[in-house]
Amino acid sequence: MNSPPPHRRYAFAVAAAALLLGGLAPSAHAAPAEAKAAVEAKAADIVQQRLDALVTGDHVPGALAAVRGRDGRTRDYTAGVGDLATGAKVPADGQVRVGSNTKTFVAVVVLQLVAEGKVDLDASLDTYLPGLIHGDGIDGRRITVRQVLQHTSGLANYTDFLEFSRADQYLEPRELLDIALAHRPDFAPGAGWKYSNTGYLVAGLIVQKVTGRPVGEEITKRVIDRVGLRHTYFPAQGDLTIRERHPHGYVVEEPGTPPLDITEMDPSWAWAAGAVISTNTDLNRFFSALIGGQLLPPAQLAQMRTTVPAEYMGPGARYGLGLASRPLPCGGLSWGHGGSLPGYVTRGGVTEDGRAANVAVTEAPSPEVRQRVADAVDAALCR
Repeated sequence: MNSPPPHRRYAFAVAAAALLLGGLAPSAHAAPAEAKAAVEAKAADIVQQRLDALVTGDHVPGALAAVRGRDGRTRDYTAGVGDLATGAKVPADGQVRVGSNTKTFVAVVVLQLVAEGKVDLDASLDTYLPGLIHGDGIDGRRITVRQVLQHTSGLANYTDFLEFSRADQYLEPRELLDIALAHRPDFAPGAGWKYSNTGYLVAGLIVQKVTGRPVGEEITKRVIDRVGLRHTYFPAQGDLTIRERHPHGYVVEEPGTPPLDITEMDPSWAWAAGAVISTNTDLNRFFSALIGGQLLPPAQLAQMRTTVPAEYMGPGARYGLGLASRPLPCGGLSWGHGGSLPGYVTRGGVTEDGRAANVAVTEAPSPEVRQRVADAVDAALCR
């Protein structure tokens, strides 16, 4: 990675992972009928066309996707360049920083603890973190666990005020929380909805207090290992790299300036709100397992899927407990999350009938471009 000069400061915000959410790699289970293959290839072209448009029209360096169709077959797609310095191709199903998809992992762990009788969704934050969540207009006795998971706590979003002097700067979760607690809340607990990464700092701290173990270890044991996500991990302290094959991630500081390689960075500032590294295929597997009831008992999954309006995340979007739903243009709903982090944007969704799609691009572009990434997911799910 190109390290920034000492005087340069970056404001890295984990974007609200709105679930508005390169060639085609052949499936390992190709259909024997040529006619069927031709029809599927034509449909597959829709996905490829969307990725190509993101590269040629929106100028993202690289794009990659994994799509599981109605027949259960998965196809990988790529477009653009994986490394601007060398011209290397985008690796099919390469690892990326998946940002706020991390929130769903954390919410699953919290809800597993609820099922075990160790956490009460409607208990106050002071029940688990006594005296910690307090400030001007902030009272942890009046905010519940459910509210931090659903973005109805009113706590200010710490990433709105976060600045860095170096991309490799390490920050403790408590330092990040202090940033949020220095600002008045956006509204009284339960009086509104606003996406706030701060809620998931709190959720991560609750997991650690209740279990006595780091949140990354609990995510690994309770989620990653349980459903066999072989290419997913929560980075260890001081780990700036992406372990496996991956496209490089980039940021553009000013319009017209060359992209800056930000692939290697300390993700501690995102922590339980957005530090996970994964692949499109693993994210599809994770959300499918979640919606399919493999990670939570029915009662807790129902709580997770009890949603409130979240129009900020797109027309018709609703948010549950670390999980969002959104209407598809072809009918029905998709469930998932999405994430935006310096260098990478991911959007995806799964359906009740087993379809799944996840798209990643290697730059955190404008809201309009992020919408087109989400539109590519729609095209994949509705093909």
